[in-house]
Amino acid sequence: MTALQRDKARTRKALLDAAERVLMTTGPRMSLDAVAKEAEVSKGGLLHHFPSRDALLVGLAEDWMQRFDRAVQRHLDDDDDRPGRWCRAHIRASLEISSSGESWINGAVQPALLSIPGVLERVRHYVDRWTTEMHSDGLHPHRVLLISRALDGDALNELLSGAATDAECRNELRDVLLELSAHNGPLVADTGDTGPGHSANDRRS
Repeated sequence: MTALQRDKARTRKALLDAAERVLMTTGPRMSLDAVAKEAEVSKGGLLHHFPSRDALLVGLAEDWMQRFDRAVQRHLDDDDDRPGRWCRAHIRASLEISSSGESWINGAVQPALLSIPGVLERVRHYVDRWTTEMHSDGLHPHRVLLISRALDGDALNELLSGAATDAECRNELRDVLLELSAHNGPLVADTGDTGPGHSANDRRS
């Protein structure tokens, strides 16, 4: 990477970090002027990287999802060859994010982002990929379904309450889900495919 490329990458990162801080403070009212001031970058410099407020918010959403990707990768255990390896990495990454107070759980942040054209499509793309990962290494679909829905529910609880899950409760949830992933086989009579995109309702229709 050239010095110019490094400078551009640093400036882009500074703008995304500043946008996160401003969005946490002001919510949907976030302005480009405030972000440029917070990042100590000219507004022209900001517009060079993000030509509109919507583009900046899309970039921020992408950055958050990429952070989660990196957290999952950190928690993948190279020595773990049991079914459920990806589920265990997602469990640990999701509940680690919960404990860190990441700003995407903030009740003012998610509505602001999801109202921007392009953000919801990107979120769906990432969620589809994460779901495929969790179903990829042989853990029974019943177990993957419960784990993924429990993680979704924890995230929704934090969004509605505006605060991260209590540490004791979060650790208990982590341990329960890890134990669920440590065994295999169906949890009820196996009636068909419950992999990505499928549910009991789908099978009955």
